[in-house]
Amino acid sequence: MKKGKKHQQGTGARVNGNGNAQRHGEHESWKKLKLVEIHQALNCDPVDIETLRRAAISKGGLLTDEIRRKVWPKLLSVNVYNLPAKPTKDVRENHKDFNQVLLDVRRSMKRFPRGMRVDEKQVLQEQLIDIILVVLQKNPALHYYQGYHDIVVTFLLVVGERMAIAILETLSNHHLRDFMDPTMDSTKHILNYLMPILEQVDPQLHDFMLRAEVGTIFALSWLITWYSHVLSEFRHILRLYDFFLASHPLMAIYFAAVIVLHREKEVKQTECDMAMVHQLLSQIPQDLPYEELITQAHCLFTCYPPSLLAKCAALQSRKSITINCFKAFQTATEQQRPDSVLRRQLLRARGLGGPDSQLVLSRDTQPNQAANQLVKMAVWGISATLGAAALAVAQTVLDWAPDFF
Repeated sequence: MKKGKKHQQGTGARVNGNGNAQRHGEHESWKKLKLVEIHQALNCDPVDIETLRRAAISKGGLLTDEIRRKVWPKLLSVNVYNLPAKPTKDVRENHKDFNQVLLDVRRSMKRFPRGMRVDEKQVLQEQLIDIILVVLQKNPALHYYQGYHDIVVTFLLVVGERMAIAILETLSNHHLRDFMDPTMDSTKHILNYLMPILEQVDPQLHDFMLRAEVGTIFALSWLITWYSHVLSEFRHILRLYDFFLASHPLMAIYFAAVIVLHREKEVKQTECDMAMVHQLLSQIPQDLPYEELITQAHCLFTCYPPSLLAKCAALQSRKSITINCFKAFQTATEQQRPDSVLRRQLLRARGLGGPDSQLVLSRDTQPNQAANQLVKMAVWGISATLGAAALAVAQTVLDWAPDFF
């Protein structure tokens, strides 16, 4: 009997092993298909923005930083072949926000990857200061707020300095615009959408929070930093950025609502007291089921759009620049040319439109020969291992190589 039992256990282990291998294979196949879909959308003329949005929202998001460097600019209608120049040192001279930006950036060490050398972090911090000041200098209507640097550092780490300036300028004039008013009134207006969402989904939880008089200030840092200040895992931050960049500007507040709903039992078991409930909610868990919550937030937005929530008395008295401009902004993103076309246009404008123009880069972006050879070897290795699906990633690496060597 013991031998039989042992034999059954061994068989079960083999079945589980095969099951894990099968699931792994299915996961890799799903990733390859998604990469091909993204690559095809990027090469459509005009670019298939709707497919890119779906890819950024759906399970796994944009998968890799290489893909993000291709897709994030398209989601914001940023031309990667017409980037701003690197900031000069005079951007810091007599800038009214310099001292506050400097203080906030100096406190941002924890936002950089673990294991990065101190001198490397210092270089990135200097770039971070310059990016913020350039965006503010070019857009006098925008006002710096504490927490803005948390958003900027995320883009700096993924796309580099010049691309970060271009992305942040667009983002600051659209998705983040209400946070960059001279007062907090517009930010409070956005926070006021939280309670109506809760009321629609869980009236009991909504009433409990009203009795506790907890308000919505616990979600302020979540909202104005796109959660990058409160989450410790960079991969989770990137997953949320994929989601938010492809969504309506209010999606960050819908995500706040699903976090509160996810913790409904904890909240209701807490003493109905403002300080107690605020303390609980302000400490965001690090092990949230992010994919599940993203799906829920997307569904809530579909079921209870901002236009429905705006009928609440608390939301009627103020107009949001961010919300009012979004439809026109979203439409504008759908008329973009693929990068291959933009590259040819740039080369023709510079008189480099010969038969080998696809291989010619400007002096600012031309990689050195050793770096280019290294990238080619990486492309050959990836394509030989994973096949055609990986070429989407490989091509991205090749196109962006100058910024990273």
